[in-house]
Amino acid sequence: GSTIGNLDRATTLALLRRMRGHGGADGRAIIGADLVKPREILIPAYDDARGVTAAFNCNLLVRINRELDADFVVERFRHEARWNAAEAAIEMHLVSTAAQQVRVAGQTFTFAADETIHTETSRKYEVATFGALAAEAEWSLSEVWTDASRKFAIFGLTSA
Repeated sequence: GSTIGNLDRATTLALLRRMRGHGGADGRAIIGADLVKPREILIPAYDDARGVTAAFNCNLLVRINRELDADFVVERFRHEARWNAAEAAIEMHLVSTAAQQVRVAGQTFTFAADETIHTETSRKYEVATFGALAAEAEWSLSEVWTDASRKFAIFGLTSA
């Protein structure tokens, strides 16, 4: 599955507009989203000490090898989580640890040392930012519920 935070702005807006179109004049929706938090909280959440997220991310290369007849040497890549403040998003990357070439589905790809494969984006929202995005899709932000530490919000939307 996916979350609204994994979608780029244009796709999120299109989804909200589609939902609005299906909802009619009395439409309602409930959407949960991660809220912006300090980098010091976000990075460890996406680069955990046990390496669970890193293993999950590196498994993409294992799957590409198996499903697309590729020859990635998984050990030549490392997981990295980055905070992109301008986009209010965590980005997951696989970083090439050396200059290398990889074949995928009969094509050769060259990676420089420290070049990355951007594997995932997880956007975070401010309440006002999500409200403005919803308004652009003709929704009104009618309710906002957050956990006590304001790490996550559930947004109640009504047709505008």
